[in-house]
Amino acid sequence: MQLSDVVIMLILIGCMATYVPVFMCLFFTAVLGFVIFTDLPLLLLFQTIFRSMDNFALVVVLFFILCGNIMTAGSIVEKLIKVANALVSWLPGGLGMAGVLACGLFGAISGSTVATVVALGGFMIPALIDNGYPEQYTLGLMTTSPNLGVIIPPSIGMILYSMISNVSLEGLFLTGFVPGVLIMFLVCLYSFLFFRNRKEIVRKPVPSFTDMLAVLREGFWSLMLPVIIFGGIFSGAFTANEAAVVACVYAFIVELFIHKSMKFSQVKQITVSSAVTSATLLIIVAGATCFGRLLTLEDIPGRITETVLSAITSPVLFLIAMNALLLMVGMFMDIISATMILGPVFLPMLDAFNINWMHFGLIMTVNLAIGYCTPPMGVSLYITGAIANRDLIYVSKSVMPFIAIQILVLLMMTFFPDLVLWFPRLMGFA
Repeated sequence: MQLSDVVIMLILIGCMATYVPVFMCLFFTAVLGFVIFTDLPLLLLFQTIFRSMDNFALVVVLFFILCGNIMTAGSIVEKLIKVANALVSWLPGGLGMAGVLACGLFGAISGSTVATVVALGGFMIPALIDNGYPEQYTLGLMTTSPNLGVIIPPSIGMILYSMISNVSLEGLFLTGFVPGVLIMFLVCLYSFLFFRNRKEIVRKPVPSFTDMLAVLREGFWSLMLPVIIFGGIFSGAFTANEAAVVACVYAFIVELFIHKSMKFSQVKQITVSSAVTSATLLIIVAGATCFGRLLTLEDIPGRITETVLSAITSPVLFLIAMNALLLMVGMFMDIISATMILGPVFLPMLDAFNINWMHFGLIMTVNLAIGYCTPPMGVSLYITGAIANRDLIYVSKSVMPFIAIQILVLLMMTFFPDLVLWFPRLMGFA
């Protein structure tokens, strides 16, 4: 490792340690690195910023953000929760299972963990506590289950990984279904075993066939949204990019004219709010791209690859090291920044260990998703803590059993790649 590598890393870590916003840390480090270690004009850095924004793949992210905001403002979220409640809330721990299923359904539309926490946390946390569920179980469940938002496609993290690696976005989406379903099943099993002998928990009556039919009829238009998204993508009717736009148009039509839970006057507010969120994301992407350009010019990824290949020869050991590193990175950095910065560093190493790039993209996504609910910087911890008026330490203790479940699934898919790759292979994407 050269002196320039150490200086660049120290500048970045120093900025982050002083609570400077992530995008400013990346920009500042890139500018200083250009000035100190290269003879290139700063104009090249500004050209990099504009080129990073001129990427059609980012359109998918922006429209899925808009779609998530439409659903949150309207009644689609509420109807998805009703469907999930009707399916499982009569079982022991059923309301908790309903929360997990609702996160999976919402995640299959929004592509974002934070959007899922915000949309469902306000509904499910009070409902679970009012029905006698322990507060720690409730907070742990509703802090970690929204990770399904970036594991089950469409996923913002997967879209960005596809952008930097050029792997098939549709194929990468398909890898997320198996771990997503496994996490939902294991959390539901944990809830069932935890509450099967606890009489103080309020259990809903088993719904009659008529009641179930009524709930499904009421939620039909909401349930059709993920069907349209995935059915359209994998039938070839439209691309993943076009699916995001179709989802937004469909959600607007359903909320304005069918559910009638949104007024035309709200459209402007929802669009502006989505634009602000999108701008926040784009500026992080721009900063990460500039920092990545500096790393490339200094050939830091190449030197890291040489160092790693000289120290590690086993693919198993490499995957263990990558999981440990990504879990630690997720504690301090959001999925957008981490994917844009670390992706180009790790990708050159994969062929040497015969690791499928699509498989590694899923590993990276799941690791960084877990980072949303790990201290000290896990955003989901702060959101659920604010909803329940609890501090970071209390919420951090609450999430431990659920993080253990997600890490178990992570290890399964890490060391048994066929578990997640069979689906994209079946569909001809891997």
